[in-house]
Amino acid sequence: MRVNYDRHTDTVVVELRKGVAVAESDEGRPGVILDWDAEGNLVSIEILDASRRVSGPDVVDMVVTS
Repeated sequence: MRVNYDRHTDTVVVELRKGVAVAESDEGRPGVILDWDAEGNLVSIEILDASRRVSGPDVVDMVVTS
């Protein structure tokens, strides 16, 4: 998984599946775009106007549990 914040566009992209082509996109909620592959698997999540929607869009804390 990869998380990228672009300050110029104020967009956060959470890439869940690297290198998988997006077949369909859907704006699940205003400003939140979900990308799906041809089999219906979620590929990425894009958050527009991120500085208004999430706290600290340029900071990522990662927690891994097993």
